[in-house]
Amino acid sequence: MNNTEFDKRHIWHPYTSATHPLPCYEVVGAEGVELELATGEKLVDGMSSWWAAVHGYNHPLLNQAAHKQIDAFSHVMFGGITHQPAIDLCRRLIDMTPDGLNRVFLADSGSVAVEVAIKMALQYWACQGRAQKTKLLAPRNGYHGDTFAAMSVCDPINGMHSLFQKSLIEHFFAPAPQTRFDQTWNADDILPMREILEKHHHEIAALILEPVVQGAGGMRLYHPEYVKACRQLCDEYNVLLICDEIATGFGRTGKLFACDHAQISPDILCLGKALTGGYLTMAATLCTDEVAEGTCVGSPGVFMHGPTYMGNALACSVANASIDLILEGAWEQQIPSIEMQLRAELTPLLKYESVSDIRVLGAIGVVEMKQPVDVAEIQKIFVKQGVWIRPFGKLIYIMPPYIIQPEQLRKLTSAIGFAIERLYPN
Repeated sequence: MNNTEFDKRHIWHPYTSATHPLPCYEVVGAEGVELELATGEKLVDGMSSWWAAVHGYNHPLLNQAAHKQIDAFSHVMFGGITHQPAIDLCRRLIDMTPDGLNRVFLADSGSVAVEVAIKMALQYWACQGRAQKTKLLAPRNGYHGDTFAAMSVCDPINGMHSLFQKSLIEHFFAPAPQTRFDQTWNADDILPMREILEKHHHEIAALILEPVVQGAGGMRLYHPEYVKACRQLCDEYNVLLICDEIATGFGRTGKLFACDHAQISPDILCLGKALTGGYLTMAATLCTDEVAEGTCVGSPGVFMHGPTYMGNALACSVANASIDLILEGAWEQQIPSIEMQLRAELTPLLKYESVSDIRVLGAIGVVEMKQPVDVAEIQKIFVKQGVWIRPFGKLIYIMPPYIIQPEQLRKLTSAIGFAIERLYPN
C-alpha cells in the first residue's frame, strides 16, 4: 500500500469525511513561501499553514533557535519548574501586547488558550462571590476553536459545530457586527449587545470576540468601533472582555494586534498560531493582574488548569526567535504592500456574477462566492497552477506569509481568477 492509499484509508484529516475523504497532497519539503510535493511540484503557499507560518518555511533563525534548544533540553514539566525560554517569552509577550496584560498562562494550542480564558473568567467571578455569573456572550458568526468550551461560543447556527449544540452549555449571542471595516461606523450596530448586557449582565462572566476579523466563521471584517464599544459596555456592566487574537495576532491585520485598531486592552487575551512562526504548537492566554489575583482568592486558591506540555522549552525558544523577527519591524512595510496588491488584483474578480464579495485587510484576502465551491475540484486546479489555497464553504481566501514577493502573490491571485473563470464564470 503506497503512501496515498494508506493515508486515504487510515488517516483522518481535519474537516474531512472518513468514508469520502478529500484528496491529500504529500509534502516532502518547504522553503520560503513554497511547498514541495512528493510528485515534484512546488506550490506558492497562500495559507501560511492556517495563519501560522508568517515568516515562511525553513527560516534560518527559527531553525537555529530550535537546534540550540533541542541540544539543551526539549521539554520539562512546568509544575514547580521554570526555564529561561519561558521567562524570555513571557517578558516579550507582556511588553508587546496591549497595556495591562501582565500575567501569562502558556498553553499548547489555540483552542486550549480559549478554554483557559473561559475557565479563568468563570473562576474569577466564583472567587468574587458571584457564582451566578456562569454565562458567556459572543457575537454571532464567531469561531473560537474545536474543543467543547470553545465550541460553545462559536456561532450556534451557522458555525462549524451546530451538530453538538445539545451537548454544549448555552450562552448568549448578539447579532454579528454589520458595519464593515471600511464603512462609516453606525452606532446602532452595538445596540443589540447593549440590550443583552442590560438584561443579563448579572449572569454573564465575559464577552468573547475576535477583534476586527471574524475568521473561520466567515472571514468577516468589521469596524474597530464595535470592539471599542464592547470594551465600554464590559466596563459599564462589570463583565470581563476576552479578545481571541489567535488568528489575528502578530501583524496579520496591519497592526501588531487587532485590538490596536480599536486602541483597547482586553481583560484576557488569547494568542496562538503565528506565536512560533508555524514551527510548533503553542498558545498563550494573558490576563490582567486583577483577573489573575481575583481568580486565586479563597478556595481552591489556585487556577485549576495545567497542560502537560505547558511552557514547552522548544516551542518557547522558537517563539522567542519568531517574536524577534516581528520586533525587527519588516512586517510594517510588508503588510501594507500585500494589502495594496490584494486589493488591486482581487477587486476585478467582482466582474464575475458568481462572486458575491471581495474583502481585504492587511495580509488577508477573501473572495466570497455566491455558492459553495467544490474543494477537491478547485484545489486540483490550484495545484496545477502552482499554488496552495484551501477554500471552505463559499470562501476562497488567502493569508500568505509576510515574506511573500509580489510575483509570488500575483501567482496566488491569478490562480484564483483562473479557477473562477474555469469553474464558476457565471
